[in-house]
Amino acid sequence: FGQGGRGGGRGGPGDMFRAGRMLADGDLKLITLSLLAEAPRHGYDIIKALEERTSGIYSPSPGVVYPTLTFLEEAGYAASAADGNKKVFSITEAGQAHLADNREMIDGVLDHLERFGRKMAKARDWFGWNDESEEGGRRGGRGSRGDRSEARDEFRAVRHRLRAALGDFVDAPADKQAEAIAILEAAAEALEALSRK
Repeated sequence: FGQGGRGGGRGGPGDMFRAGRMLADGDLKLITLSLLAEAPRHGYDIIKALEERTSGIYSPSPGVVYPTLTFLEEAGYAASAADGNKKVFSITEAGQAHLADNREMIDGVLDHLERFGRKMAKARDWFGWNDESEEGGRRGGRGSRGDRSEARDEFRAVRHRLRAALGDFVDAPADKQAEAIAILEAAAEALEALSRK
């Protein structure tokens, strides 16, 4: 592993971006192996470590993590031992060698995920995607003053209007729902183009 197309996963607020989809098929295996090189871990520890490194944006499900650990063990890159009613996994010498062969790739993937997490965490605060950030985000940071604060409030006001407007289409006829989706897709494309300028 260490090669392959981008695969599935879970990701950020509103899920307009999904960090998991940015991972190649072998990336999670390498990331998991890298985390095991730091210390032996349970599957839940892997999930929490990835949440912390991505500011809570990427949290792989147990249904993804545990098969990954099983794969690493069967490949000889990890070994497991009983820890009560759980398994704790540690890296083997073969795993260390494989990790060394892919060190540049794994460092790049981790750096990308961490930067992506910081960016999306900032966006959550800015747009009020977190309920707790609605007020907390107003208190501190450079974005809470002057024009930046005013712009953030305007973004949040538009977000609330959009949420209310979308609620009107829950029971709307299929043709109206399709038209609403087309409008949203056009708006998303326009915003994506604007962000690239």
